[in-house]
Amino acid sequence: MIGKLSGILDSAGEDWALVDVGGVGYVVHCSARTLRALPRPGEPVRLHIATQMREDAINLYGFVDPAEKEWFGVLQTVQGVGARVALAILSVLPPGELVQAIAAQDRAALTRAPGVGPKLGVRILSELRETAGKTAFAAAAEGGPVQGEVGSAADAISALVNLGYKRAEAFSAVSRARRDLGESAAVEALIRGGLKELAR
Repeated sequence: MIGKLSGILDSAGEDWALVDVGGVGYVVHCSARTLRALPRPGEPVRLHIATQMREDAINLYGFVDPAEKEWFGVLQTVQGVGARVALAILSVLPPGELVQAIAAQDRAALTRAPGVGPKLGVRILSELRETAGKTAFAAAAEGGPVQGEVGSAADAISALVNLGYKRAEAFSAVSRARRDLGESAAVEALIRGGLKELAR
């Protein structure tokens, strides 16, 4: 089982990179985000690797970010999400945004990824909501999102959505307001704080 590759970047394509490790070239499948972060050919590269063994092939999936590798595995626990779909999701949503989209139940964000239709998007949101709220994964999000929508936070988000804001925007605004005001803040305070955040 290969967990990491350190070598020289030989070349890269639309969804893969060829890493030369001591004269042996490893084809590594990557998300668009990882490919954008790679150095130029001929320069040193290090990738965190997820190895998948099948009867007819051994596939390597590489990530510059350990959190991206972690979510690559988590996404595939959902029925209907294979390696290709997981990479497609991570290509449009880095780990922090993915955590936020799941916690905010933002189906539109997920369906931007090729291969993710409305039904699969709902299934991902439903099955991974609890995971997205766990500290280990929530830490991947910039600024740390609210860990699940409960109580006054959920009501404040709903109020902002009813005012015409997108669910993801409302979630982010209330998350920031809740950090400033404290977890025991009342709905009205969170709505006012959320509106201030949205006005910035």
